[in-house]
Amino acid sequence: MRDDLSLLDATGQAELVRSGACTPLELVEAAIERVERLNPRLNAIIHPLFDKARDQARRDPDLAARPFAGVPMGLKDAVAHSAGDPYHLGMRFLRDLGWTEDEDAWLVTRFRDAGLSIIGKTNLPELAFSDTTEPVAYGPTRNPWDPSRSPGGSSGGSAAAVASGMVPVAHGNDMGGSIRIPASACGLVGLKPTRARTSLAPSLGELWGPTTHEGVLTRTVRDTAAVLDRIAGSAPGDPYTAPPPARPFLDELGADPGSLRIGLRVELPAPGGEPHSACRAAVERTGQALEDLGHRVDWSAPDALDLSLDDALLMFPVFAARELDRWSARTGRIIGEDDVEPATWAMAEIGRSVTAARYLACLDATQRWSRQAAAWWAAGWDVLVTPTLPEPPPPLGELGGPTGARLVAYTLPWNLSGQPAISLPLHQDHSGLPIGVQFIAVQGREDLLLRLAAQLEQALPWHDRLPPVHASR
Repeated sequence: MRDDLSLLDATGQAELVRSGACTPLELVEAAIERVERLNPRLNAIIHPLFDKARDQARRDPDLAARPFAGVPMGLKDAVAHSAGDPYHLGMRFLRDLGWTEDEDAWLVTRFRDAGLSIIGKTNLPELAFSDTTEPVAYGPTRNPWDPSRSPGGSSGGSAAAVASGMVPVAHGNDMGGSIRIPASACGLVGLKPTRARTSLAPSLGELWGPTTHEGVLTRTVRDTAAVLDRIAGSAPGDPYTAPPPARPFLDELGADPGSLRIGLRVELPAPGGEPHSACRAAVERTGQALEDLGHRVDWSAPDALDLSLDDALLMFPVFAARELDRWSARTGRIIGEDDVEPATWAMAEIGRSVTAARYLACLDATQRWSRQAAAWWAAGWDVLVTPTLPEPPPPLGELGGPTGARLVAYTLPWNLSGQPAISLPLHQDHSGLPIGVQFIAVQGREDLLLRLAAQLEQALPWHDRLPPVHASR
């Protein structure tokens, strides 16, 4: 049964508990065995929390009755912290201090209330400022489809853990593509919800300005919808909230989306350029499938994608400077150049040169761009389809530049606008590497994306595709 469990999604594992076929403790023990077997090859889990997960499974009498009934999950070691556990954000500085957090973030409380069991914390680049997961503090995470390649970033550890079958679901956050990029690189479903669909409470109202979105990586659309139902909603004091859904997101699966007006774009946003041929083919194949499903498909996209985002990109060095100041204040130790990776320090130095007035001008420009982009949806379009990445997952060691690199070209715009966007594992290149396709809707319309994703999951199924490094092998 333990090997078979790795083939089930979180919903399927929870159904086994409800049927009496296994217990929450058996789910946890099986996941621990998978992590111990596979993690030495992939380096996805950096802080095992095995004993805490076992203790929860043994002592919580209500666990089996909760929606996810003790299903194991991974928690990214960033933003959503858990009480008493290491919290290092990929930093040698915090690792060497042995830093831990005293309380659960609001999101972690929601995960626990849903019955998910956190069995470990997952790897990420330093401060999540990279499109690959290769921190000096913990070493690179490897892609289960080809361990010589990157799983993407910054939620690369979570993606590798799910793709390899260690756990069926893992937490991620997305500031410029950090859920969708690893989803594409590792053949997973990755939804970046609408801005403020989930809360950053109790510590934060915003993080990195308006760009941070919390969610999960999964293998199935139903898991993504079911988890979103459990973590969506505001907390007291949040600076703003997302429009409430009309009904549970899980109810959208199987609902008829009608004949949608869908635009396709493969050219990279400004400054432009062509993606890899496999990424273009993925969008073209998806467009044909959407037409076959009765949707109206054309080559169209917001004109705003041809406008420069240089002003928006200048905000990210400011975010880096703020993070170093934040952690200097929290730890009582001034973080110096030798305490962080060179790229992090270089970004922070640029950020320190940006005046407050210049930062506000960048924010104004970002909001102006968002309004220009939204005009396309206001003109009658429902969904935009693009590649998620401009190329297949690159070899380790070839990435790692600051945000604004080519790999975030298709994903970053929707962090700036706050719109929901989902990556689906609809294609592969000639060597079998996964190629994700991205779908973007207007603010608040995760329901529409989930309906469409469920349609495509039936039309272009991916469930039988498993990477070479997988627990069932």
